[in-house]
Amino acid sequence: MKGLTRVTAVELKLIMRDPMSAFFALAFPVIMLWVKLRGGNKPLPGGPATVDATVPMLCAFVIGLASLIVLPTTLAQYRERRVLRRLRVTPASPVVLFGAQWVAHMLLAVLGSGLLIAIGAFGYGLSAPADLAQVVAGWLCAALSLSAIGLLIGALVPGGRAATVLGLSLFFPMVFLSGAVIPRESLSGSMRAIGDLTPMAPAVQAIRDGWEGNPASAATLGIMVAICLVAGGVAVKAFRW
Repeated sequence: MKGLTRVTAVELKLIMRDPMSAFFALAFPVIMLWVKLRGGNKPLPGGPATVDATVPMLCAFVIGLASLIVLPTTLAQYRERRVLRRLRVTPASPVVLFGAQWVAHMLLAVLGSGLLIAIGAFGYGLSAPADLAQVVAGWLCAALSLSAIGLLIGALVPGGRAATVLGLSLFFPMVFLSGAVIPRESLSGSMRAIGDLTPMAPAVQAIRDGWEGNPASAATLGIMVAICLVAGGVAVKAFRW
C-alpha cells in the first residue's frame, strides 16, 4: 500500500508538470463551459437550465479526456522510453502500476470536475445536485469504465504518439455523440441511437440523472461495471513491460 501511494504521488506530480495535460483537463473544459453559456443560461427544450445540464456533461468530458487520452499516452510513453523496463525489476506489478496510474489520472479528473462545479455555481447559478450520492456513484462508475478502456489502450500500443492518435480517435466521436458536449435533447433520434452505443453515453446519463434527480438506472450502472471488468481484465492480461 505504501508503494502504491508513493508511485501515485510521483505520477500526479508528473501529470501536473505537463502543461498540455493540465490545460486540457482543467482549462479547456472551463473554456467550453463559457462558450456554452455566453448566450445565457436558457432552459433546454423540455429539460433543465443550460448550466445544470452542461456541468454534469462536461464532468463526463473531463473523465473521458483523462482516461482515454492522457492516461494511455502516459503508459505508452513509459514503454517507449523504457521506463517500464526499469520498473520491471522493482516489486511493482502491473496491477500496482495500473492502480497508481488510475488514481493519479482520476485525481486530475476530480480537480477538473471540481473546477467546473465551482465556476458553474458561483458564476452561472448552478443548482445543487438533487442526489449527491447518485452523482458520486455515477462519476466513479464512469471513471472506472472509461479508464479501463484507457488502460487497455496503454497496455497494447507501442508508443505515445500511437496512443494519442487512438485515444483522440475514440474520444472525439464519443463526446459529440454521447451527450458530453451537445445535450442529448438537441440531438436527432438517429444520433442519439448511435451515441447510446458508445461507452461514454452511460457515463453522461448516470451523472446527469443524479444531478437532475432522475431515478438511477441499474442497466446504465451495470453497463459501466461490465466495461470496467472486461476492459480492465484484458488490459492486465495484455500488459507488456
